[in-house]
Amino acid sequence: MSFLSVSRATTRAARINVNANTSPSLTKEPSWEKDPKYKTFSIYRWDPDKPTVKPRLQQYKVDLNTCGPMVLDALIKIKNEQDATLTFRRSCREGICGSCAMNINGINTLACICKIDQSETKIYPLPHMYVVKDLVPDLTHFYKQYKSIEPYLKKKNPLKEGDRENLQSIADRKKLDGLYECILCACCSTSCPSYWWNSDEYLGPAVLLQAYRWMIDSRDDYSHERRETLQNPFSVYRCHTIMNCTRTCPKGLNPGHAIAMIKRDMALD
Repeated sequence: MSFLSVSRATTRAARINVNANTSPSLTKEPSWEKDPKYKTFSIYRWDPDKPTVKPRLQQYKVDLNTCGPMVLDALIKIKNEQDATLTFRRSCREGICGSCAMNINGINTLACICKIDQSETKIYPLPHMYVVKDLVPDLTHFYKQYKSIEPYLKKKNPLKEGDRENLQSIADRKKLDGLYECILCACCSTSCPSYWWNSDEYLGPAVLLQAYRWMIDSRDDYSHERRETLQNPFSVYRCHTIMNCTRTCPKGLNPGHAIAMIKRDMALD
């Protein structure tokens, strides 16, 4: 037998642990499983079908090693594995639709872009709104207010024959930056004390931000009329520039500045 053959045989024997009393066995592979890392989530619960049961916080423990990084991941995991009755809204999971807006540790935000921290997390529905069930607020009035500002282009003269677009310059288009990105999640409006106490007439930061977006659109012919509809003591002037709206906006927008611009334009109109 050649030296090369002996070396190969020796190497192979070393890889296989041969014992006189047992059959050959391969080396045991290391385990990659991590120890559970539990975190407690306290979630607001209320069921309209059980009117005698008061609203409460219910605790759930979640293993973070088997959960995604965002609060919405934890909520979905709880619903799928622990409590199918837990109710909340969700859709895009990318901070685009605004469906999963809720109050997490005292801050209005989107659950899908809110990272899980190490401390106990308390989750409530958006504050000062009627609750449909658990973490689902009733946004009927909020959307009714949005509809009232007529959030679409309005033209006094129809397009000329052959025209297919309402053209806009690059400079005029740039004026809409910081306004059109609003996803109507209602985080800003439900953080505003003025909206808490006067939501029946005060339109709130989200709707006023959208109103200003259409007021300054160069393609719209009804800017003056839009401002005229807001000339009353409540629609705009209930804003006291507390700026909760700007601090809590999950998209980084500035509704407070938009409201200030509406007040200025109304004063100069």
